[in-house]
Amino acid sequence: MLVKRLAEFRGYIDANTARIPNYGERRRCGEAVSSATAESAVNQVVSKRMVKKQQMRWSPRGAHLLLQVCTRILNGDLTADFAR
Repeated sequence: MLVKRLAEFRGYIDANTARIPNYGERRRCGEAVSSATAESAVNQVVSKRMVKKQQMRWSPRGAHLLLQVCTRILNGDLTADFAR
């Protein structure tokens, strides 16, 4: 089982090498090595939308469903859902 999982992991790494950042190289070039800025911005937007004072706010269920749709779009799975 471990050998199978390691082979799957190796396949994933090989298939996604171009999208996996080399943090050592980025640091040497003075580039950002953290997603903290982006994560903070997302947290601010989501927090603002979840507040009751907001005219157009998200419910926890609505936010969860929206996240599922966005994930399926990014994974390229949403088109297949509508083809059924």
